[in-house]
This record gives sequence, C-alpha cells and structure tokens, in this order.
Amino acid sequence: MTRSIKDRLCSLIAIFLIAGGAGSLAAQTTGSSIALVPIATGLQSPVAITHTPNDSRLFITLQGGKVMIHDGTRVLATPYLDISRLVSCCGERGLLSIAFHPRYAQNGFFYVNYTGGLGDTVIARYKVSATNRDRADPGSETIILEIDQPYSNHNGGQLQFGPDGYLYIGMGDGGAGGDPQNRAQNLMSLLGKMLRIDVDRGARYEVPSSNPFVGQSGAAPEIWSLGLRNPWRFSFDRINGDLWIADVGQSALEEVDLQRADSRGGQNYGWRRMEGTQCYNPATNCNDGALTLPVIEYGRSMGCSITGGYRYRGSRYQRLQGLYIYGDFCSGTIWGASENAAGKWTPSVLVQSSLSISTFGEDLVGELYVADIDKGIVYQIVDTEQRNAPRRRAARR
Repeated sequence: MTRSIKDRLCSLIAIFLIAGGAGSLAAQTTGSSIALVPIATGLQSPVAITHTPNDSRLFITLQGGKVMIHDGTRVLATPYLDISRLVSCCGERGLLSIAFHPRYAQNGFFYVNYTGGLGDTVIARYKVSATNRDRADPGSETIILEIDQPYSNHNGGQLQFGPDGYLYIGMGDGGAGGDPQNRAQNLMSLLGKMLRIDVDRGARYEVPSSNPFVGQSGAAPEIWSLGLRNPWRFSFDRINGDLWIADVGQSALEEVDLQRADSRGGQNYGWRRMEGTQCYNPATNCNDGALTLPVIEYGRSMGCSITGGYRYRGSRYQRLQGLYIYGDFCSGTIWGASENAAGKWTPSVLVQSSLSISTFGEDLVGELYVADIDKGIVYQIVDTEQRNAPRRRAARR
C-alpha cells in the first residue's frame, strides 16, 4: 500500500452522510456537488480497479490475491482469478494490480503484479478460460519478470499498457526509509523506476529499442524513467496519451509527476536527491537542472500518502472534463486539478471524505471510481447536478 494499513500518520476526516456507511458520500466543499455513490460493498481490501479493452465489466483487484468482476449490476460470487496461494500479503504486499492486453479480445492475455512467497515482485501473464469469459485459467501462469525486493514496503505495483502497446511497470525504491542504498538513482537497479517492456516479443518479453537507456553501459535497458520513491498509481490520459504518476513522499511532500505523450523517456523525477521540490539527500545543491520536478505537490497539513488517479475523459459530467482527479489515503481528500493557459496545474478539493483511498479506476467509457481499502467499498464518482446521468447499481458480494 501507499502506507502500511496499521501505520496511520493522519487522522481520517469527515463523515458518512447516510447512516450505515454504504450510502452516498457527498462533498463537504462549499459549492461542490460531487458525490461518491457505492456500487460494490463487502470486498476484502480492494487495491485496483480496471476494465478490459472491449467490454463494460469492472475488474476489482483484492490485495489477498483475488480479482472480482462487477458486471454492471453486481459483483459475481466466483472470482475471475484466485492466486491467493501464490501471494505474500499484506501491509504493502499482495496482489497489487492487473492489466489487460490491448488485444485481449483476440488473445485472452492479461498481466498481474504481485509479491510472491519470498516478498519479491512477480510480473506474470495469465489467460482467460476458453469456455467462460468470467473466469481466468489459473493454470496458465507464465512468469515474465521477477524483481528482488530488499524490504517489505515500497513495491509500487501498478501495471498499465501505454498507447504505444508496451507494458509499463511502476516500481518503488525497495523500501525502508530514505532509500538507504540509493536504488532510485541507480541505473543498474530496476527499483525506483518506471519500466517499459514489449510483451509481444521474445520468450518472455523484449526491451523496446526506443527505450532511453538501451545500449548504455551500466544501465538496465528496461528503464523508462527513474527517481521514484513509491509510485502508487499511474495512468495514461486516454485522449492525449500523457502519463500521470503519483509518487508517495517520505516525510514532507506528496507529488504528481507528468510526462507528456511526446516524451522519449529518461526523465529523472528526483528521489532521493529531492522530495517533491525540496532537497532531501543531499540537503542542499541537489538539483543540477537535469531533474523533472512535479506539477502538483502538497504537504502534511493536507495528507500523508497520495493515491494517483485519472484525468477525467468521460462524457456524463462536463464540469469534471479534463480534471486530473486524485486523492490521499490518510486524509480522504479527493482533488481535481486543472491546467491554466500557462501550463500550471491548480488543484481544488472535490470531496472531503472518510475513505482510506487505495485506488482510483476508469471504466470502458472513461467514468471514474474510487475504492476504500478498509471499508471494502468501491464508489462511482458522480456530479449530483446531473442527476439523470445513468450509473451502476450498488452490489454486495
């Protein structure tokens, strides 16, 4: 997780507006009409929400090792995938995300990121059942990449296919505090990096020839960018292809990094030299001008562990159009950041909630969802001023 579940650094804020905890959560911000409407309850530690490239089902990853399907009206009783026996859980370990191949409708492939029995990161490919689209074949696992984890925290865990068709893998710095071995700046280590691989070539994968460190001595070719502490959720803008990365801070600042779609990779986001826009180690003269600074940051008065989201590109809620929507695990705050003509991003509070925000998710048509890991609820983000907009029905396992 972004922080160990037992390690609460911030108090949770606000209240449920409907008794029982499963009703709508409305914004506490003056003038806001954004609400969180539950679509699924009774889940055990949801940590990721995604969809296939070709249908409207939501796939909800549970930290203990299961993936559940929400079919539009309910959560199916039988898991799509159950690899609990393979997964080391919990704290910041577990089954952390799932990503469907862009040609899933043709090849049935999807990829998972989990911590195995020894606590190391495993990236594996599975295939859907040949006879039941709501079930994966549990015997179809092919491990494509394993990465040693020296500590139990900062595993990253997000998988996403980019607009280029390559698989992107967000890796934390390996854990402990302060990145003691400086792995995020070490180009020989895959930790503290964004990786990019081609899963359609090679026995397991190939490295795209356009990766920025291909052919460079002393650098792992899988690296796409570096200087990350614990990228807890990244996403691609479905309209323009920009890459948004939320990186959890050490003790002072949470940050959001933005890589434009025309980038050739190689960005250094600064950790551990910098935490956000401040020097960390060394304490002074940390930026030689080669670092890429965040477009958004916030301090401990506003939260303690960022959870990255998505730029809203749905069609139902025009007032949300173009906002980058993200939240904080500790404070429960959900922000929407907008860009001005000068390219500066300014966040505004959309919802002040009581959620322990573990993930955001996007469905096939770009509508957004958010999960509370402690309460086991997935909510849809709605604008109540557009009350006639259709939304999913609440479902309970």
